[in-house]
Amino acid sequence: MRAILTIALKDLRLLARDKGGFFWVLGWPFLMALFFGFIFSGGNDDRAAMPIAIVDMDQSDFSRAFTAQLEKSAALHASAAPLDSARLLVRQGKRAAYVALWPGAGRSFGFGGGDSAGIELGLDPSRRAEAGYLEGLVTQAIFTTMQAEFRPGGTGRTQIQSSLASVRADTSLSASEQARYTNLLTNLERFMSSLDSTKGGAAEGSGAATSDTQASGPNIKIVEVAEDESGPRSAFEFTFPASVMWALIGVCMSFAISIVDERLRGTFLRLRLAPISRSQVLAGKGLAAFVASVGATSFLLLFAAVVFKVRVTNAPALAAAVLAASFCFVGLMMLIAVLGRTHQSVAGAGWAILLVMSMTGGGMVPLIAMPPWMQAVSNFSLVKWGVLGVEGAIWRGFSWAEMALPLGILVGVGAIAFTAGTAILARSET
Repeated sequence: MRAILTIALKDLRLLARDKGGFFWVLGWPFLMALFFGFIFSGGNDDRAAMPIAIVDMDQSDFSRAFTAQLEKSAALHASAAPLDSARLLVRQGKRAAYVALWPGAGRSFGFGGGDSAGIELGLDPSRRAEAGYLEGLVTQAIFTTMQAEFRPGGTGRTQIQSSLASVRADTSLSASEQARYTNLLTNLERFMSSLDSTKGGAAEGSGAATSDTQASGPNIKIVEVAEDESGPRSAFEFTFPASVMWALIGVCMSFAISIVDERLRGTFLRLRLAPISRSQVLAGKGLAAFVASVGATSFLLLFAAVVFKVRVTNAPALAAAVLAASFCFVGLMMLIAVLGRTHQSVAGAGWAILLVMSMTGGGMVPLIAMPPWMQAVSNFSLVKWGVLGVEGAIWRGFSWAEMALPLGILVGVGAIAFTAGTAILARSET
């Protein structure tokens, strides 16, 4: 065991002194995670318009005009959607909120009492700070739409008469509520009548109506729609798992080439002439590669959690995924190291294999963004199973039963590759 540890420490010191090799082990994966993370995030932190979904279940002239006002707002990026889809979009974090107009909202201009609110605002409870801002934009759109309806030729006067009749017949309202809403609608009716009168009268009526309207305000019901945590909350939650694989690829190639270098320089032969067995030499190199892999990936994931708030839903599963992926790429390192007898042949074969694995396994294109045919091809890539294991513990919420498949594949292939590599190396020395 002492000989194995000595060889492992020697290889780790050599890796630390090799600035070029150390860059590919840690620097390059780190840059890849930041580069693609900022690209896929699309500058969301600087987004000026709030994305919302509009659900028009009223299908009235008022609701269509109100929707048009929201769509024209520079502060909003509004798109129509059914109610179930709108709630799902908010739950998935793809929309900040939804605005739903219930049937009958147009008859009351969005005003009502108690549970009779005609407009519903659905918002993630974690984004309460945006609720007041969005409610203000919705209220502004209501008043702007009402002003258009009050112009000559609009349907505002007819709707006011209908709303007055509904309020007086609504037994669920208290006397004070009925008086308040009746007063509001009466002032609005006077305002409509003043439009046919002199200019001064119109201004006076407008002031009376606006004052009481602002005092009461439309009745907007706010409901909470908790965001579903089953998807990535930011681009960094799927770029850092990919960067973990790039770190493992860097360690794999660095140690594979170091074995070739030691064979060419005769270092490997001198170690064999010492009282150290072949198995101890290979175990030492495998231990050094394993420690370097775990260290590099742990640093990347710790940095992601602290700086970019990448969550970890299952810490033990994440540790298991890192250990299994590190073990797998140590096995690949041993197999790649015997694919040739020169630096050029091993480097060419190794990078060809690993780059194809990365391109098809989520190292460049996120797994969640792959088309179906590419996801089928990715099953043959060890990078895919490494990424899936890390993502399963970070944001996919995998159970141990679901983690068993990627972990089993990584450990199994790693053991087979290491065994095959040592067997080929032993045969080449005879």
